[in-house]
Amino acid sequence: MTEHHDEERVILVGVNRKGGDDDAFHHRLDELKALVSTAGGETVGIMTQSMDNPRTGTYLGKGKLEELALAAEEWESDLIVFNDELTPSQLRNITEKLETPVIDRTQLILDIFAQRANSREGKLQVELAQMNYTLPRLRGQGHVLSRLGGGIGTRGPGETKLETDQRHIRDRITELKRQLDQVAKHRIQYRENRKGNNVFQVALIGYTNAGKSTLLNKLASAEVLMEDKLFATLDPTTKKIKLPSGFDFLLTDTVGFIQQLPTTLVAAFRSTLEEVKEADYLLHVVDASHPDADNHEVSVHKLLKELDAEHIPVLTVYNKRDRIQGDFIASADSGNSILISANEAEDLKDLMNRLEEAVIAEFKPYISRFHAKEGKWLHRLREETIMNKEIFYEEDETFEVRGYASPSSSIFHEIQK
Repeated sequence: MTEHHDEERVILVGVNRKGGDDDAFHHRLDELKALVSTAGGETVGIMTQSMDNPRTGTYLGKGKLEELALAAEEWESDLIVFNDELTPSQLRNITEKLETPVIDRTQLILDIFAQRANSREGKLQVELAQMNYTLPRLRGQGHVLSRLGGGIGTRGPGETKLETDQRHIRDRITELKRQLDQVAKHRIQYRENRKGNNVFQVALIGYTNAGKSTLLNKLASAEVLMEDKLFATLDPTTKKIKLPSGFDFLLTDTVGFIQQLPTTLVAAFRSTLEEVKEADYLLHVVDASHPDADNHEVSVHKLLKELDAEHIPVLTVYNKRDRIQGDFIASADSGNSILISANEAEDLKDLMNRLEEAVIAEFKPYISRFHAKEGKWLHRLREETIMNKEIFYEEDETFEVRGYASPSSSIFHEIQK
């Protein structure tokens, strides 16, 4: 009698390309294992093959595929997850040879996104990505989809089931795009309102699980979901925060990046990722304790390039200082980076001071003198600029204020008049 398992038992499969980076390959397998755990599975075995490139038809060699079929039986696995995105023909050929259901890295990530999307926009985006992924894989795939049952890789937002009818999926894609366009228009309107209010916007970016939500939580005392799991945050959260000088800014948490983030997801989450593009400043959070931290940084920079957001000034925040084993060497210039633990109050204070310095470097200095009767003006300068000097002259009852303001803000232009 087979023992009952609560979690799905999963085998991971990967091709280690000859001449490639061995460490990077193993880090990606570790990441795949973490993704399986996040999706609610348990990795019971890993099978790898070294070759120049995966086979075009079956990803693995014939002998290795037979070995995998035997291992799946022996390890009583419920699911096999491949560490690359399989082509439609690879998926079809592999599934014909194996009794155990098969999904790839992309489908696994889509499944996690489907579990974690909470907002209407998030759910629409994930469903669109799932549909775009499924459409080219439908031909001859009816038996594959039915074999997957109801576990990892089959979840979708809401009640929508992935149908095997291509026309139905194409119609659904059109409808999802229409609904997302509407949501995107609202988001643009919301962003324009924020811009119109001259609010300085900072976006938290970084690899998944780097500690962005924890940082937002500590700085804003906000109740944002914090878990030691990949993709804990999908929907952007924005909070108002004060710098030490009293200057208000908006801090937005964004979806975590990942190496080889499926293109269907990048496309679907484009409007959410636009939050990054609209920011005045970026805080790039890096898990400094992670053995693959360097590659994580590279992945984030690549995605920033794709989003045309490279021009935005950035402070690299090396997080999890308390978990670092051995020496740590920052790859970002020390002038543009800081090493902290989001759990240390002193470190957070240092971060806010560094952020204020960084913002000042982007702003322009100003001097303003006005009568005490203009109290509203003083209030505006406190909220909309970084004030560093305030002098009251009793003889003519005037204030002299010195500070820094964003050259693109309306208050800066009003001061110049």
